[in-house]
Amino acid sequence: MAPDTTELVKQVLKGNRRAAARLMTLTESLSPEAHAVIKQLYPHTGKAHIIGITGPPGSGKSTLVDKLIEKYRSQNLSVGVVAVDPSSPFTGGALLGDRIRMNRFASDHDVFIRSMGSRGHLGGLAWATMDVVHILDAMGKDIIMVETVGAGQAEVDIVQLAETVVLLSVPGLGDDIQTIKAGIMEIGNIFAINKADLDGADRRFVELQSALDLGQEGDGWEPPILKVIATVGEGIEDLVKAIQSHHEYLVESGEIAKNRERRCYAQLETIIEHSFIRKLLMDPDERALFDKLVTEVDQRKTDPYTAAERLILHLIKTPKK
Repeated sequence: MAPDTTELVKQVLKGNRRAAARLMTLTESLSPEAHAVIKQLYPHTGKAHIIGITGPPGSGKSTLVDKLIEKYRSQNLSVGVVAVDPSSPFTGGALLGDRIRMNRFASDHDVFIRSMGSRGHLGGLAWATMDVVHILDAMGKDIIMVETVGAGQAEVDIVQLAETVVLLSVPGLGDDIQTIKAGIMEIGNIFAINKADLDGADRRFVELQSALDLGQEGDGWEPPILKVIATVGEGIEDLVKAIQSHHEYLVESGEIAKNRERRCYAQLETIIEHSFIRKLLMDPDERALFDKLVTEVDQRKTDPYTAAERLILHLIKTPKK
């Protein structure tokens, strides 16, 4: 039996955790009811501060998020967390289950933690991540943290979802070059060197500072570089202050409006792209045309660009069923 989505939405708006979990499952399964759910919830979103936590595997993202939850709860702020993990190749579910590291907040009704499998989606996020963020926002969460998969250079999609991006690195992982590549440096609003008690932390600080200086335009926000030791909570208070300072900068400069418009653009683009792909792969008639064009491209009867144009024109002209 299909769930009563209207009632679920009402319960989510009241902060009901069980209802929120059911709606998240609905959006992750890409069921037909999922779109109706987000349509009803969307007018109630846009209030939370969305923070992206990204960085290479082993940098301590989950431990850092755990300490940030603790700090925000001490300020009496409600917190939502979306932890995107590599998918299980068998079930499509989250393979690592970062909620294990944050288990001490399981009984706190003002903290909601959701692990999601990336399901093969590149960019460090899952297809349904933005929908889950919308649900948490509609629940009334003050702070929403999105922890990405941690696959290095692929972590750039977080900038399309988060208002503030914390880029985490650690000394001694051998990822020095990857960390300071332009694409990665450009997404970070705040840089945190975790495990700062290890050898090489000072060198990593200098490398990051040099990379920032090279790309610094001299206007607007200047990303700070902070040293933290997440396991013992050292430096977490300074990190929270830096995150708040960035949010204040966005509001006072007017950049927050541009930021949200850019994120809406990216989200709409993603939905359109995903909808086209799903229609091609799930509708038998469209799939038949797709397979036919694949064969024609393979046999050099047409080229990939012409085939793609034919598919797009066909989908646009096909009446909606």
